[in-house]
Amino acid sequence: MRKFLTLLLVLSCSYATLQAQESWSLEKCVNHARQNSLTIKQAQYGILQSELTNKQARMARLPNLSASIRGGYQFGRTIDPTTNEFKNESIGFNGFGVDAGVTLFNGMVTTNSIKQSKFDVQAAKLDAAAASNDIALQVASSYLSILLAEEQLENAKVRLTLSEAQLEQTDKLIQAGSLPVNDRLDFVAQIAREQQAIIEAENLVNINYLTLKQLLLLEPNVDIKIDRPEVIIPAANPEGLSLNEVFTTALGTQPQIEAGELRIKSAEIGERIAYGQSFPTLSLFAGMSSNYSSIAKEFLSYSEQIEQNFGQYAQLSLNIPIYSNHRNQVGLDRARLATLNQDVANKQARNLLKTNVQRSIADARAAKESYAAAQRSEEAASAAYENAQKRFDLGAINSLEFTTASNNLNQAKVTLIQAKYQYLFNLKVVDFYMGKTLEID
Repeated sequence: MRKFLTLLLVLSCSYATLQAQESWSLEKCVNHARQNSLTIKQAQYGILQSELTNKQARMARLPNLSASIRGGYQFGRTIDPTTNEFKNESIGFNGFGVDAGVTLFNGMVTTNSIKQSKFDVQAAKLDAAAASNDIALQVASSYLSILLAEEQLENAKVRLTLSEAQLEQTDKLIQAGSLPVNDRLDFVAQIAREQQAIIEAENLVNINYLTLKQLLLLEPNVDIKIDRPEVIIPAANPEGLSLNEVFTTALGTQPQIEAGELRIKSAEIGERIAYGQSFPTLSLFAGMSSNYSSIAKEFLSYSEQIEQNFGQYAQLSLNIPIYSNHRNQVGLDRARLATLNQDVANKQARNLLKTNVQRSIADARAAKESYAAAQRSEEAASAAYENAQKRFDLGAINSLEFTTASNNLNQAKVTLIQAKYQYLFNLKVVDFYMGKTLEID
């Protein structure tokens, strides 16, 4: 029974470990980051804020309505609220009123405010989309860094296994008298270097996982494991990419560019709003009220007074601004300056995008050349290593020459791995500007 319980406990712990270590695809990482990013949450709050501004602008067209109730006691020479006569006695009074007002014309300020707020809502949504794209690109970069580090770790472990096997073979040759005893020291040093390389590779994997968890807003102690798809470099042709073609496409796919265009429209409407402040404002007011006075002897009851004193009014009001301490003119100048400033900001955004696109194309072209050179270097180092292996087995070279060939091959493999992932990332950046989904085929 004890053995059975022990086995059950081991299986339960193993299952719990497997459950705790989630498998994360690139898509899952990106979606999780987007759902939890504080930057994106701020952008979403910006959308809600602009929608509230739009709602307030639309509601400004509606009439306002208010009600009032007043009551009190007057002493000395006062006015009877029911007769408007002066009385020299104490009066208890009570009154009710309902007032309404609506703006009929205000220089199109309300109409233009509604139009402006609609553009602002659309721009805020595009800002959120741009923030989402930035997060996705950061996550993809971190994801590929983990794949790179894990492949380097595997390569380091393979090199250690080969070196240990070579040391074992060397020991046999030493025992047979084919090699001097000192030859094993080179392999012992080589094994120590590769053990250190494994530790460094493991640390790099852990650091890259920590970076990814920070982007995903996960606690450091959360155990995750990314999916490791077979990484195949696509048959791309960066040399055939046209800057104008990619840039033109990016202008239509990058949300921040469209957001800037909407904001220039908003700023232009802001000028109309500022100009409208100098126009007269025509308003309509209406209301009704009733009063009660404690000295109104002709009414027998409170309800009779309220009924008899009931009155209504309606009036038009025209407010004509003549001089407002230059506030209207300064407001118009500020609105014009805001339009000019937004135009410059849009040009800066376009220039930055063009620079980034140009850099991404150049990086992709350079990375392809580096990857091809790394492949040739790895092939040459591999051939040299195989030749050195044969010559060492025949005793034609010493252990130092053999470990040198081995180190050259190891370095070539590391360089090839780095070049492969760098090239893949540069291709994904170009895809990003072309509006393609970030994924690892």
